[in-house]
Amino acid sequence: MAKRDYYEVLGISKGASADEIKKAYRTKAKELHPDRNTDDPDLEAQFKEAGEAYEVLKDADKKAAYDRYGHAAFEGGMGGGRQGGGYGGQQGDFSSAFSDVFDDLFGDFMGGQRGGGRQRAARGADLRYNLRVSLEDAFSGLQKTINVPTSVACDGCSGTGAEGGAEPTTCPTCSGMGKVRAQQGFFTVERTCPTCSGLGQTIKNPCGKCHGQGRVEKDRSLAVNIPAGVETGTRIRLAGEGEAGMRGGPTGDLYIFIEVEAHKIFEREGVNLFCRVPVSMAAAALGGDIEVPTIDGGRSRVKIPSGSQSGRQMRLRAKGMPALRGGGSGDMFIELAVETPVNLTSKQKELLKEFEALSEDNNPESKSFFKSVKGFWDSMKG
Repeated sequence: MAKRDYYEVLGISKGASADEIKKAYRTKAKELHPDRNTDDPDLEAQFKEAGEAYEVLKDADKKAAYDRYGHAAFEGGMGGGRQGGGYGGQQGDFSSAFSDVFDDLFGDFMGGQRGGGRQRAARGADLRYNLRVSLEDAFSGLQKTINVPTSVACDGCSGTGAEGGAEPTTCPTCSGMGKVRAQQGFFTVERTCPTCSGLGQTIKNPCGKCHGQGRVEKDRSLAVNIPAGVETGTRIRLAGEGEAGMRGGPTGDLYIFIEVEAHKIFEREGVNLFCRVPVSMAAAALGGDIEVPTIDGGRSRVKIPSGSQSGRQMRLRAKGMPALRGGGSGDMFIELAVETPVNLTSKQKELLKEFEALSEDNNPESKSFFKSVKGFWDSMKG
């Protein structure tokens, strides 16, 4: 049976680049691999055919000969090339073609590591610590000592995991590579070494204190600087203050997550503060001055305009929260809440009735509202 054109086998054009040839073969190898097509043995022949085509087209000299003479270039005598005057051998080195894309095909199953090198010592885990602070502390910033349960390098073996701090020895199973290979049919499968778990080293005499881990559990006290302006959700990273790595591996990081407690007086929105201040009906009507607290512990005097209504706001500039990364401070907003008097005496009730009788022109909003209501009812009747 005549051989198919190699470009046709891989589904590419004659002018395809080296990257396009490799990509095409990678796609074909995935599609036709026998392990993925156990119910169709005929695909194994196509799988080998694709490997044969790639073995020729990936090599610039072989490709040039094939482009000029076709399959005849490798049937002896043509081209005056390698292997006794020809370019023979394209059928005998199929494993070479497959190895070129082996990592691409199976890298996900091998942990994404190429080249057979041993793994680095395992890095310690990152840790999270939730810290609650008051609004006053968020305003001024503070330094706080926290206790963090974590893993630290074992002082009995200096983190090596070996008794007396001795250096680990090269793993005899994988010769320090961290991986072992097994031949399965015409291709090689690479797996993490079961003896050293991919570290490439073993310990003959494990440390009695950490049992060969190179780290032990311990509570640590850390001084944390909380900058002024933090808010709920702020994250502070302390590099290298997380869990110690195994057998001398790099240390993880510690992340401090801030939660700012609710305040009894102030409500926060970003860098701005809001303070709801109740005022008497008389004070709102007549106007005057009131004294309000500020987040820094001070006091500010605010003038209430006469005739103020509930919900009216006055701004105190730069009396809010500081911006976390500089840039000044926010503002503080005073919101008035006009309070209706309760538990009136007979005299107070009498005075209010008298005041009400004289207040026809003192409530413009009420007058306008009820005028609109009357017009609405009249229109409904019509």
